[in-house]
Amino acid sequence: MTAQHRTGGRPEGREALEALYWRSEILQAMYWMRGEGLASDVDPLELAMFLAAQPPVVHRQLELLTVDGYVARTPGRLARYELTPLGAQEGGRSFRDEFGGLTRAGHGECGPGCWCQDPKRAADPCPGRTEVGHGA
Repeated sequence: MTAQHRTGGRPEGREALEALYWRSEILQAMYWMRGEGLASDVDPLELAMFLAAQPPVVHRQLELLTVDGYVARTPGRLARYELTPLGAQEGGRSFRDEFGGLTRAGHGECGPGCWCQDPKRAADPCPGRTEVGHGA
């Protein structure tokens, strides 16, 4: 009996670590690609080439991310996936954790000197940020 059968379909041990790794890699890549205007949705082959990974692995992980609510299949005859609001939030968090020291705010984004970073203004919306699903 495999670990997934013992836990009702949820991976354990090495499989769980692999799933976490791929979730982070895929969501970061999709978040970055969307943010750079390269792609709002991806197919498994394109994403596999971008990540230098095996297409069947990426496709399987995209299906798992769909079940978990991080990505959704886009309408059409080919399998294409886009970030859900949850996926965009997690992809952005993961991207910032991984690359925060290497990136800087771009046009229309707040940065370290922005007034919204002041704890006294935490409740005020920052004009440089848009809500997921709203704005650009």
